[in-house]
Amino acid sequence: MISPEYCLTMAGYNAWMNERLYALSATLPDELRKRDLSAFFRSIHATLDHILAVDRMFLAHFKTGARRYLPEAGVFDAFEDLQRQRTVTDAELLDWSGTVSAEWLTQRSSSGRTAKGMWVVHMFNHQTHHRGQVTTLLTQQGYDIGATDLPFSLPGASDQFLPPG
Repeated sequence: MISPEYCLTMAGYNAWMNERLYALSATLPDELRKRDLSAFFRSIHATLDHILAVDRMFLAHFKTGARRYLPEAGVFDAFEDLQRQRTVTDAELLDWSGTVSAEWLTQRSSSGRTAKGMWVVHMFNHQTHHRGQVTTLLTQQGYDIGATDLPFSLPGASDQFLPPG
């Protein structure tokens, strides 16, 4: 399955990408961030809001066993509030990732069908999937997010991901 190191790496990558994505998104007029661009969640803002809502849902469940649910509508209408809560949630996710144990990751979920680690993988995969949608929307509007690959988020570590030779 996965390891605590995986959780820390992915939480760090998540925070790095969100910092870059939100910094670029902050330069856009609010109207453009909220414009219906025919994406699954319609807009850049709504997609970022969805990612945050799901991260908070998973994190609450991982930390306290709180019931998982998604709000019917957007959680944060003001971009500044969304950005602030994204930063808080990323710090919380990093903190949690620093405490997760290999034993916890292998425990069965409440349904008993899957290991908790599988849900952690899904959370990180969900983030990456929807951030990819946001980067596409930004690119379509003429904005360049730059490199988004994991090796670029790890200072001095990109060489270890290059093919040998």
